[in-house]
Amino acid sequence: MNGQGVIRSGGLAAVAIAVAMLAACSSGAAGGYGAAAPAGSGTPATASGALRAASTSAGTVLVDPAGKTLYVFAADSKGHSACTGGCAQYWPPEVAGSLAGTRPSGVTATLGTLTRADGSVQLTVNGFPVYTYAADSAPGQAKGQGVNASGGLWWVLTPSGSWITASGSASASASTGVRRY
Repeated sequence: MNGQGVIRSGGLAAVAIAVAMLAACSSGAAGGYGAAAPAGSGTPATASGALRAASTSAGTVLVDPAGKTLYVFAADSKGHSACTGGCAQYWPPEVAGSLAGTRPSGVTATLGTLTRADGSVQLTVNGFPVYTYAADSAPGQAKGQGVNASGGLWWVLTPSGSWITASGSASASASTGVRRY
């Protein structure tokens, strides 16, 4: 194959990838949680992926539809995120999608939303904003557990929304930790 054939083949592959990405983005799935229910309908959305409990090195914790561990930031307060700018690069806010207000199987925490300063809508668990951690590169990882960064400590959550405030202990009890309200 000559050089032009390679360029054409590569160009077609790039176009195919771009079309697939655009189709995924326009599918109506907000944040990977499924199609959104109409605002104020009180009807939970049917999600193809859902918040769920999963086993990690920090214990049984909440994970997002992609299996990434969810964290709370001790510097946050109910309904307010203190993680902005560079902090949000390392600790991406979990997009609420249509999950807020639903009760996925095995999850007893209260799920809700908050609107961030940039206008995006973030998922909350028992009123606190939740995040993933950029260093968690695969499902089941909890590398951010107990990390002191961006002005506070980061903790994973149990399916009831309690914070596990012991670093690196699979048997850590959320009842021994401190919860801020």
